[in-house]
Amino acid sequence: MDTDRDKALLVVHNALQRGFTPEAVVFEVVVPSIELMMQTVSENQGGSLAQHFMAAQIASEVVDEMLPLFHKAPQSIGSVIIGTSQGDFHGLGKRIVGGCLKAMMVEVIDLGLNVAPERFIDEAVAHDAQVIGISSMMVHTAKGENGCCRVRELLKTRGLEDKIKIAVGGAPYRFNPQLYAEVGADTWAENGIKAGKVISDLIREVHRT
Repeated sequence: MDTDRDKALLVVHNALQRGFTPEAVVFEVVVPSIELMMQTVSENQGGSLAQHFMAAQIASEVVDEMLPLFHKAPQSIGSVIIGTSQGDFHGLGKRIVGGCLKAMMVEVIDLGLNVAPERFIDEAVAHDAQVIGISSMMVHTAKGENGCCRVRELLKTRGLEDKIKIAVGGAPYRFNPQLYAEVGADTWAENGIKAGKVISDLIREVHRT
């Protein structure tokens, strides 16, 4: 939470030398810390978005280092495809989302920037993903014919609406909180930190159906 990467890694490495397991580091330290971070944002308890971005990246790095050391391969809670909508080249929010989700044991397949709607669907099917996360920083890419609306149309055409949910985020949705429904998404998040929670909630919802 102090966003001191070197100190965080030193604490982790010292803990391993003292006999703590990599599982304990992830599930008793990293995951609760990410959840606390999301709570501070949702309840306006302070801290800048830059601070939370750095914390998410540090958490993701720690998890990546710990996973190969697990005595038994951990089971992820699900998979998500993330990317920016076609015509959009702003990726900061997406990187925050990816860091949070990895720390929460969600498999993240990041398609990068300027992603075609068909690719979102094809990759979601190929990776058996429960959620597609689409980031848009401009109104015309959020509402455009190659944005979320088209992804929703393709899900409907292929009969996948019960198996794959859509989460969206970015500046246009903050300006118009109802826009997510207009473009056919299941939910939205006002920033990258909150997106980690809403996407993990969607994954659990898919598993319950």
